[in-house]
Amino acid sequence: MEPVIDQAFAAALYSEGDTGLDTGASLLAADPASDAELRRRGEEFVRRAWERGWLPADVIRLVRRDLDEHAAGLAAGLIGAEVRRYDRLPPRWRAQLDELPAVPPAGRPDRFSYASALLGLYRLLLRLPAVEPVGPPPGAARDALRLPPVEGEPRMLTRIRALLAKAEATGFPEEAEALTTKAQELMARHSIDEALLAARTHSGRVPGALRIGVDAPYETAKAILLDAVAAANRCRAVWNSEFGFTTVVGFEADLDAVELLHTSLLVQGTAAMTRAEAGQRAGGRKRTKTFRQSFLMAYAQRLGSRLADGTARATAEADAEGAAGPSGAADAGLLPVLAARDLAVTDAAEKMFPRTTTTRVRGATDLDGWTHGTRAADRARMGGAPPEISG
Repeated sequence: MEPVIDQAFAAALYSEGDTGLDTGASLLAADPASDAELRRRGEEFVRRAWERGWLPADVIRLVRRDLDEHAAGLAAGLIGAEVRRYDRLPPRWRAQLDELPAVPPAGRPDRFSYASALLGLYRLLLRLPAVEPVGPPPGAARDALRLPPVEGEPRMLTRIRALLAKAEATGFPEEAEALTTKAQELMARHSIDEALLAARTHSGRVPGALRIGVDAPYETAKAILLDAVAAANRCRAVWNSEFGFTTVVGFEADLDAVELLHTSLLVQGTAAMTRAEAGQRAGGRKRTKTFRQSFLMAYAQRLGSRLADGTARATAEADAEGAAGPSGAADAGLLPVLAARDLAVTDAAEKMFPRTTTTRVRGATDLDGWTHGTRAADRARMGGAPPEISG
């Protein structure tokens, strides 16, 4: 006779609608002996997700969007149990695991509801398609994982992170601008130093990739902002609107800069939008959705222009300083080094995504939202000579 768990899976996982889920959940609720095998198979579904290119944050994001927070907690429990199998994890996995949602208490709700929720989660995991991998799977050899010899991030990134945190927290636009500008300057300098060091030492470093969530609402504007930040930091960005993420391709130091700066600018932009919207409401306006959409679209497009100008200025200044080493010997030259890295990133992105499509962006319809968004982008601009900021 076919095991109960196989009967439940046949009814629930390969059918549409709630009827199959109810049938499968009823079978499992009446058979406590299947509990251990039910969990084991869930961990196997998670493992298959890794093999198809998914990361912990990707899985949780999709489960939240398509199911609910309770299912995300169940997924977190499966992920936590599954990754304990590995002696080593790829870079960035530890941070994603640290941010997993809370796992629901065992035994709640009732057995039927618990089994139904798990089967709904398993159905989603089973149907995950393959996506472009942004690194090796967990458990790969240390060389394949490209693990750093020492845990922890470079001091420069710690300083940049602190500056951006201060920019997000301050209520004074001028201070936020100075802090964010200083952070961008450090990012550009860090990236240039990394490029020159790699050229001098003939490093075999190649571009990598990461995925960043682009969540609703207003995901188009958010994707445009991320694309602008990526381009300014010598990376390429490809948005997958179906699954709610953008893949960013670039060298490691630049990927770190994109992740940090995009997060900070989104926080700053959302705060500015909330303040501007409050003023609009006080004046009797009620078109909140169109105001927000137009605000974020203007904010993203304006910042794209500002970031591009800032990158060109930083590169010109670094090139003017000269690229001589400590001995004074002539270096390879900054611009050819950066051009070679740009070409390597473009090559890597085209290999990962040989077929991409363009998306038509719906125009902004709220003039006030556009105007306020443009002004907010100006306050967050990257260029200029900020006052000296300690930290």
